[in-house]
Amino acid sequence: MIDKTAVIHPTAQIADDAIIGPYVVIGENVKIGSKTRVIANAYIEHAEIGERCTISPFATIGSEPQDLGYKGEPTKVVIGDDTIIKENVTIHRGATCGDFTTRIGNKCLLMVGSHIAHNCVLADQVILANLVTLGGHVHVGFGAFVGGMSVFHQNIRIGDMAIISGFSASRQDILPYSKGEGRPPVPRGLNVVALKRRGVSQEVRTNMNEAFKLLISDEYNTSQAIEKIRAEIPANEYIDTMIEFVKSSKRGVLLKSHKSGHESLED
Repeated sequence: MIDKTAVIHPTAQIADDAIIGPYVVIGENVKIGSKTRVIANAYIEHAEIGERCTISPFATIGSEPQDLGYKGEPTKVVIGDDTIIKENVTIHRGATCGDFTTRIGNKCLLMVGSHIAHNCVLADQVILANLVTLGGHVHVGFGAFVGGMSVFHQNIRIGDMAIISGFSASRQDILPYSKGEGRPPVPRGLNVVALKRRGVSQEVRTNMNEAFKLLISDEYNTSQAIEKIRAEIPANEYIDTMIEFVKSSKRGVLLKSHKSGHESLED
C-alpha cells in the first residue's frame, strides 16, 4: 500500500506488500522488500532495504556522504531484513572507496537520532542507542551494543558482542566481547550477559576471562600477552577471535586502563 501523498521516483522498486506512509519521499535507485513499512515523512534514495524492516518518521537513508571527495558517483546503502530504524536516524550512502556501499545487517536496531556515516558496516543484531555517531568506515561487529550519545572516530572497529556505555568516545578499536565506559571506553570486563544469552558455556567463558585479563594486564605488552594466552589457556573460537582482532588492528585496540582493578567474570 502506497499513500497517495507519497512521492515515488519511477526507478524505485517496491514490494507489493510494502507499506509506504504519508509524505514519504522515495528517490531514485531504491529497492524496498516485502512487508517493510516506511512511516510518514521518511526520505530514501540510493538504497536497498530488505524485508520486514521499519523506517520511522524523518529518517533519512541514502543521502550524499559528508565527504569532500564525493562528486556524485553511483554509491548506495544496503540494509538487511528485520531492521528497525527509528526517528531522525541518518544513514549516508558510501563514498567512492571500498565497495562504494554503507551496509546495515539483519535485525539491527538504530535508535532515535543515531548517525551512520559513509562506508560503515554494521553486522547483524547491532543496537545503537539514541544519538550514537559513527564516523566513516566504522565496522561494528555482531551483537554489539553502543550506548547513547557515544562518538566513534572514522576507520575504527567495534568487536562482536562488545557493550559500550553511554556518552563514550574512542579513536581506537574496541575489543570483542568486552564491556567498557568513558572517553575512551576502557575495557572493564567481559559482556557476560551477551555470552550467556548466546549459549556460551561456563568453561568457555572462564577461559575467555583469563585471556581477557592477560590482554589488559599492565604486566605484559600485547605480544607477550598473546604468547602467554597461546601457551597457558585452552583455545576456543572466542579467544581466537579476540587475538586475531588485536593482531589485525590498524588503529590499535583499546586495552590498557589508568584505572585499577578488574571486574570478575560473573559480576
